[in-house]
Formats: sequence, C-alpha cells, structure tokens
Amino acid sequence: MLLVPCPWCGPRGSAEFRFVGDASSRPDASAPKPDEWRAYLYAQANEADWTTETWYHRAGCRRYFKVERHRVSNEVRSAP
Repeated sequence: MLLVPCPWCGPRGSAEFRFVGDASSRPDASAPKPDEWRAYLYAQANEADWTTETWYHRAGCRRYFKVERHRVSNEVRSAP
C-alpha cells in the first residue's frame, strides 16, 4: 500500500486520498495557444525521477497539499 504523508494527519493509506495531478505550472489561460495546450496535455516528459504532485485528503482533513513521488519506486515524501 502506498503511504501518503499528510502534513496535518500524518501518514495514511492512499485510499484516503485523491490524486489531483502534477504540480507543474499550466499555460496562461487568458491567451491560450493551441500548441502550448497540446504540449502541456500530451507531450510531457515522463522521466524516471522525482516529481511534485498535488493530493487531496478526502477522508481526513480535506486539505490540498503537495508531495514528491518517485515515478519508478512510488516512494512518497513530503514536498519542501
């Protein structure tokens, strides 16, 4: 089971959480260009390294927070 370290409730099983998505910045919504959105949605690099993600603790404190997860081993740690 994947343990997610909630900053307020402590480590909990991943079933209590909802994965929101990658915490990278999105293209500017006020003037979206099709090429920018296409690259953001479909052409992202999937490197075997750490990534910062946003999670929501739906069965606990109901807060959003960021964690770092290794894409290969699924090791999860608190984001700095």
